[in-house]
Amino acid sequence: MSDRRPLNIVICWHMHQPQYCDQISGIYQLPWSYLHATKDYIDMAAHLEAVPDARAVVNFAPILLEQLSDYAGQINGFLSENKAIRDPLLGALACPVLPGGKEQRMDLVNACLRANELRSIQRFSHYQSLAEMAGWFQNHPTGMLYVGDQFIIDLLVWYHLAWMGETVRRNNELLKALMEKGNGFTIHDRRQLLKLIGELLSSVIDGYRMLAGRGQVELSMSPYAHPIVPLLMDLETAREAMPDISMPDLQAYPGGEERARWHIEEGIATFEQFFGARPAGCWPSEGGVSKATLELLDEYGFTWAASGETVFRHSMADPANESLGDASLCQAFRLEEGNIACFFRDDGLSDLIGFTYSDWHADDAVANLIQHLDNIADRCRGQEQPLVSIVLDGENAWEHFPENGYHFLHTLYKRLSEHPGLKMTTYSEYLENKNSLPRLKKLVSGSWVYGTFSTWIGDPDKNRGWEMLGDAKRVFDQVVSEDNLSSEQMLAAQHQLSICEGSDWFWWFGDYNSADTVSDFERLFRMHLSNLYNMLGKEPPEYLTHVFAHGSGVQVQGGVMRKGQFTG
Repeated sequence: MSDRRPLNIVICWHMHQPQYCDQISGIYQLPWSYLHATKDYIDMAAHLEAVPDARAVVNFAPILLEQLSDYAGQINGFLSENKAIRDPLLGALACPVLPGGKEQRMDLVNACLRANELRSIQRFSHYQSLAEMAGWFQNHPTGMLYVGDQFIIDLLVWYHLAWMGETVRRNNELLKALMEKGNGFTIHDRRQLLKLIGELLSSVIDGYRMLAGRGQVELSMSPYAHPIVPLLMDLETAREAMPDISMPDLQAYPGGEERARWHIEEGIATFEQFFGARPAGCWPSEGGVSKATLELLDEYGFTWAASGETVFRHSMADPANESLGDASLCQAFRLEEGNIACFFRDDGLSDLIGFTYSDWHADDAVANLIQHLDNIADRCRGQEQPLVSIVLDGENAWEHFPENGYHFLHTLYKRLSEHPGLKMTTYSEYLENKNSLPRLKKLVSGSWVYGTFSTWIGDPDKNRGWEMLGDAKRVFDQVVSEDNLSSEQMLAAQHQLSICEGSDWFWWFGDYNSADTVSDFERLFRMHLSNLYNMLGKEPPEYLTHVFAHGSGVQVQGGVMRKGQFTG
């Protein structure tokens, strides 16, 4: 083992949420951006800060950065100038007077139950008791007529306490005091909690900028509103990995390359605004790559991108790449022409973290992961600078772990950074000493999910979504050609169009997804499309008033994450 080259390890955490804010009313329809900030984005930075020798790549969707900044501004504006908070759930926490209507109160109760039952609700006895009572009211809604404000107040406070990062919970005296108090929370308690939430939201971006400044983190980006760039540019790329896929009645997305460029340019500008530097790397939304996508990223000066293991497998199986022989997953590649390096995710290791280790003791989980890495290192003996890419969602996994993954993440960073045969690094650091890379003659287009685009196109509901988006884009193009929009109206319409082009709506369309979540995202998609028509001065089509996607499935991890390879 002593003559073995160190195995380079890159852990890339991807942080993204779609735009939940209604751009016309300014009201947030779902609270996930600020809740994941207080629970996950804070914790993920704190765990890295606690182990100075650890390294990671952290990828942000620019539209998420804007939401975090907006939420921090809302809370500051409320506390300093009594401005309105534009999120109903957060506003209820802050407002002395709760809604009086039975339906509004029931909506608050339902919202405060949207947490992991085992890890977040049952963990706290006060919260569990409130949730059990709330469950009764869900089955007997008329009982809400007799519910006092204190019940809802306590439920609101406990919901936000449960959505706190474990590193904050263990160190913040206010949280300790509120949890010790347990019930009977006052308006002063609520305002203090709101103030803390505002401080946490304000610290997220600064925290990652600090980690990047001291070399622990490489910050990268996805295109602005998280679109599937290969499909924007050419819908037919979906056939490369799935020749028999059922396609929408839309030959091509109108002006797709122009829109892809808009998302990249706007993404870079937003990233620079918040982090003060231009990113070297890009995790294309959902690891979605095609030859044209990588060439476009290369044109904009990105030095690396990453995708899924099955994209690599599909590409290696193509006869055009026969000369590469038994090329290893544990390296980067370049296209036949161009400079951008493309890395590929190790699906097995990434999915162990995302789907398996949550039920393991942290020491056992990390030991198992390291054993896998040691085995990979042995297989790569003799390979120059082998590298393993572990890429996964940086926010949704942790609610399934005890204490928000506190023990697992700390143990993971500590053990990896101390291991003599493993070297934690970042993609840019790795490339500094690795200029010669094998070249792919053919890249088979796909994403990190199954190596295809089937999560976003091919299902009847997903295809219908593309057709509706295509209709809206044609109207957009027509109005723009008439040159009747002011510069301010044009910017607003372009921004609204970008939201409609995001990947998340299509992720959830399809009857194999859970009904409640499909309902949320299907409604949001129709709302955003309707807003686009209104911004363009056009009447929205009648079909936008009707639900077109219904879910009925139950997925692992609630459907917010999927395994990289199809398991049947």
